[in-house]
Amino acid sequence: MAVPKKKTSKAKGRSRRASAWQIRPGGRSVCPRCGIVKRPHRVCANCGWYGDRQAIEVA
Repeated sequence: MAVPKKKTSKAKGRSRRASAWQIRPGGRSVCPRCGIVKRPHRVCANCGWYGDRQAIEVA
């Protein structure tokens, strides 16, 4: 059975756990109808279309 040679410091263990808490930029996609940048899998706020149909009426 493997045994560590030295004690792992608190800072080393905490930094390893903290790496999962990184803030990453959100995903971006382009609306195929109007070309504006939007979040993926969401209705376009500019034209109101989602996929190949109009989901909401934009005034």
